[in-house]
Amino acid sequence: MLVDSAGLWFRSFYALPDSLTSPDGTPVNSVRGFCDMLAKLITDRRPSRLVACLDNDWRPQFRVDALPSYKTHRVAVEDPDAEDVPDALSPQIPVIMEVLDAAGIATAEAEGFEADDVIGALADRERTDPVEVVTGDRDLFQLVRAEPQVRVIYIGAGLAKAQDFGPAELAEKYALNPQRAGADYAEMAVLRGDPSDGLPGVAGIGEKTAAKLITQFGSLEALLRGAAEGDARLTSRVRAKLTDSAEYLAAAPAVVNVVRDAPVVMDRDSDAMPAAPDVDRLHDLQKTWGLGASIDRLVAALEN
Repeated sequence: MLVDSAGLWFRSFYALPDSLTSPDGTPVNSVRGFCDMLAKLITDRRPSRLVACLDNDWRPQFRVDALPSYKTHRVAVEDPDAEDVPDALSPQIPVIMEVLDAAGIATAEAEGFEADDVIGALADRERTDPVEVVTGDRDLFQLVRAEPQVRVIYIGAGLAKAQDFGPAELAEKYALNPQRAGADYAEMAVLRGDPSDGLPGVAGIGEKTAAKLITQFGSLEALLRGAAEGDARLTSRVRAKLTDSAEYLAAAPAVVNVVRDAPVVMDRDSDAMPAAPDVDRLHDLQKTWGLGASIDRLVAALEN
C-alpha cells in the first residue's frame, strides 16, 4: 500500500473541526483524522507492506519550467516559494511524522519531486506484490496496470466512499482502451486540462471528447500527427483547436506524467508492516497532543 500522505492530512484537516486541540491549544484535527484513516485502511485492507509517501517539493521546478501556470493558484502571494498551507495545519505535520515514526511505518520521498512521483516510482519498480495506491488525486489513475497489478483506491469523496480502480474499471468509467487505460487516462488529462493544477487543457475539448480522441487515434502522439496531416477523422474545428494549443500540448505531458524513476529515499530499510510498533511512544504522543481514541485505534490496527 502506497499512501498519498499529504492528501490524507489535508483531507483530515478540512473534514474535522479545528476545535480538536492538544492540551496547549494546538489544533490536532488533521493528526487525529490522519490516524483514523490510516487505522481504517490497515484494518480493512490488511497490507503486508505500507509506505507513507511524502512531497519533498510540492511544485517541482521541472514542472514549472514546462508550464509556468502549474499550481500558481496555490502559491502564497507573500512567498512565491511556499504552498498556501493553512496556519492551523502546519504545526500538525511534524506530529503526524512523529506518529508514523513511532508506529514503525516507512516513509519515502525524493528530492525535488512530488509524492505522486514517489508513488509512481515505487509502483513501477514493484515486481513481487500487488500494489494499492491510496489517494484523492485522479492524476494517479495513470499508474493502473494489470500485471504486476497496480490499483488505485480513490478517496476523492472520502474513505467511506472509496472507489477501487484497476485498468478495467478505469476504462469503463472514462471510455478508454482497457489495454492501455493508464496511459490513455494521462493523455486524456492533458487534453482535458485540470484547473486545480493550473493546466488549461485544449479549449473546447472536454473529458468525453478527449477520451474519444485518444481511444480513436490510439495515443496523443498519433492524434497530433493526424491533426498536422489533416486526418479526415478530425473536423476542421478540432484540428484548429489542437493546432492553436500546440505549445501547451508540447509542454503538458511533462507536467501530467508521473516520473517513474524519481530518486526515492526511504527512512528505513524495510517497508513491511511493523511487527513491533513503539506503543509506549505512541501513547506518550497521545497524551502530549491530546490525540484520544485515534491513537488507540491505530495501535489496535497495528497489533491485530
